Amino acid sequence: MAVIEVRDIHKRYGETIAVDGVDFDVEQGEIFGVLGRNGAGKTTTVEIIEGLRTPDTGTVRVLGLDPVRDRRAVRTVLGVQLQEGTLPDKATAGELVRLYRSFYADGADPERLLGELGIDDKRDTFVDELSGGQLQRLSIALALVGRPRVAVLDELTSGLDPRARRDTWDLIEQVRAAGVTILLVTHFMDEAQRLCDRIAVFDRGRIAALDTPDGLVARTHATGATLDEAFLAVTDSDSLDDDGAEISRIALDDVLGSAGTDGTDGQVRS
Repeated sequence: MAVIEVRDIHKRYGETIAVDGVDFDVEQGEIFGVLGRNGAGKTTTVEIIEGLRTPDTGTVRVLGLDPVRDRRAVRTVLGVQLQEGTLPDKATAGELVRLYRSFYADGADPERLLGELGIDDKRDTFVDELSGGQLQRLSIALALVGRPRVAVLDELTSGLDPRARRDTWDLIEQVRAAGVTILLVTHFMDEAQRLCDRIAVFDRGRIAALDTPDGLVARTHATGATLDEAFLAVTDSDSLDDDGAEISRIALDDVLGSAGTDGTDGQVRS
């Protein structure tokens, strides 16, 4: 059963075509990955799904609801963690979760949610005193406090150290196990490989490929190929740079440092 249906959406800003005929479904219970360089169209597409932007043409449905026309109803079933969201420095974690809970008729218990996400001991801690990993756990709590059936997680692990990233991956898998379908926007190839059932690779406003991680790798027809090599292959690129948006390997000292602590391998980021 498809919980998100995207049909032939287009979006233009002046002479710039941001989205050019994007079409896909997200099935119930999936972790569906959205991958692409900056400017590839993925952010605009996700914002259309969230109801933050309106497509010029095409349709989107979230559990049968139009994100713009049925905005209020969509907000009861769709939880969103925004990449650029800003929280007030001098609000505590507990205050924010209780505030967000008040927006919903049938939300989750704030204290229980903080406990399930491992930050119940930070309920009285100000936002500006939380670590990066704790902030990400708080952002997940805010996205889930309304008991959504679908959650959008946008660049959730950017800026985290390797151990915090892996802890966050475990949380994402727990959220899916609780019955929430997840739309995951990421730049990290290892994250997509670990978490996603299927991945839509965006390139120049279109979907260049949509497949499982293993299916994308198989398209390279190369023994031992990696997902980052598959990404380059399906986007018809011979470089890790594209119009100033760079996807580059993690610094060598970070790789060596993380491998010595938790076995983290090299990763690709932008």
